[in-house]
Amino acid sequence: MLTEDLVCRAAVQAGLQPGAFIVRRLDAAQPAIQVDPEAAFYPASMIKTPLAAAALALVQDRELSLDDRFAVTAGNMTANDKPSPLVPGYESALRELIDLMLTRSDNVATNMLYDVLGRDRATGIVHSRFGLTRTAFRRKLSGSLPLISDPEWDGEHRNTHPPSDAARLFELIARSQVPLATLLRDVLARQQWNNKLSEGLHAGDRFAHKTGDTDEVTHDGGILETADGARYVIVAYTGMESNDANNARFGAFMRTLRAAL
Repeated sequence: MLTEDLVCRAAVQAGLQPGAFIVRRLDAAQPAIQVDPEAAFYPASMIKTPLAAAALALVQDRELSLDDRFAVTAGNMTANDKPSPLVPGYESALRELIDLMLTRSDNVATNMLYDVLGRDRATGIVHSRFGLTRTAFRRKLSGSLPLISDPEWDGEHRNTHPPSDAARLFELIARSQVPLATLLRDVLARQQWNNKLSEGLHAGDRFAHKTGDTDEVTHDGGILETADGARYVIVAYTGMESNDANNARFGAFMRTLRAAL
């Protein structure tokens, strides 16, 4: 049986420290396991899931359409870990921006959505509609140094999306309590970065998730459906540099958890 003590021991044994962890079963009445759920780790690309949810809320309100197209501007260009189709002058549909942002963690798509939605407006949406009161969109993303120019940034505050808000949002998506939840689940299930928690899953498990990576943090979290039909939200944030050695620790951690699910 999964317990807080087991989660903490699994994290120590895997070397995921410092870390924050949440495991919540969705299909049975079990207390959630939460280890430092409000930890103030920088969210990195975990911020992209609530940004997508805010965009889809405006689609539901008919203020945006998934087919609306937006021109890529030079000011939003930055590095990505995988080649991006987004180049200045290209017009991308909203559905493509959301897909690229989540499946490939495309930073250019993210920066474009900051402009389309407006960071203050997007923050207000996730607060009022989803209860993500500790989440805020403040600065555009940079895939490498130097940071891109962001005149709307206040020069001080960074994006925030703590483990507790990440877990809440994944649960809302799993329970179809956000607009176009089926679309979001499908996009998250096509995640192309699967070198962390996914490495510890069993054959037949399905994990719709998002990762976050910088030189100071590495995270993973999402919706797990096991081969026998149990459903969980699992979130793991760490204050460790994202590199191959550290990211491999997530697989060891997940193997211990998965044996107890």
